[in-house]
Amino acid sequence: MTRYRYLLDENVTPILREALLRLEPEISVWRVGDPGVPRNGTPDPVILEWCADQAFSLVTNNRKSMPRHLRDFIAMGRTAPAIFVLNPNLSIGQTVSELHLIWAAAEPYEYENKMNFMPILT
Repeated sequence: MTRYRYLLDENVTPILREALLRLEPEISVWRVGDPGVPRNGTPDPVILEWCADQAFSLVTNNRKSMPRHLRDFIAMGRTAPAIFVLNPNLSIGQTVSELHLIWAAAEPYEYENKMNFMPILT
């Protein structure tokens, strides 16, 4: 089974990464701005391309422009990575539990080419 690898966009609290790694140290979770990933301020289409090329799923708060970027990406004939949109009404613990369950039980292709609004599994 191929496991999800998560890229947190720059506006996602770093606490989410810390909590995910505390629960499951084997999860690959990076954040925009880390070495080797897109820098802070990178345009969303470039982040989508990087995620697709590197087999990372994007975790974001971006509900406004990301749907348009996703449509454009797919219209170019590309397979988009899974995009998980955080829900501000979920606690960090609930979000971590959901992302962990997806990591442990789902195949990356199951959520690609669409916006996946959390909670997904409840």
